[in-house]
Amino acid sequence: MSHEFALETQPSLPVLYVRTRCPVQALGQVAGECWGQIGAYLAELGAAPTSGPYMAYYNADMNDLDVEMGFPVTGPLPGRGNLQFRALPECRVATCLHVGSYSQIGATYSALQAWMSEQGLNCSSQMYEWYLNDPDQVAPEELLTRIAWVLA
Repeated sequence: MSHEFALETQPSLPVLYVRTRCPVQALGQVAGECWGQIGAYLAELGAAPTSGPYMAYYNADMNDLDVEMGFPVTGPLPGRGNLQFRALPECRVATCLHVGSYSQIGATYSALQAWMSEQGLNCSSQMYEWYLNDPDQVAPEELLTRIAWVLA
């Protein structure tokens, strides 16, 4: 698969999120639970996400991922328990689009990392995944995930 890579400024964005730790094997289940909890809380507040969900990764330890899962929202909302509000900071990112199953996303990360190296770019340990469609509504080979790797 060929990828299109780009450098962008990711704008500051208000989000409601949960930050947690888990092994990669549990990521899908944990994400579903967290996004469900956030969705229920947003409904209780009479609010809605402004787009699909995201994950932010703060390390690459597959046995103990430090990960944030959330949704963009219109503005400040009260947190509750492990649900928190913040504005994602504006940052420079290298991006590409992964098309296909989440289980195959590692190859896209490798391609993006190789491109960044070729460009002489230094990446941080922080990455974002923006989920552009719903795995309950499209086939795995049609899933769209925008990867944004924060530059150091």
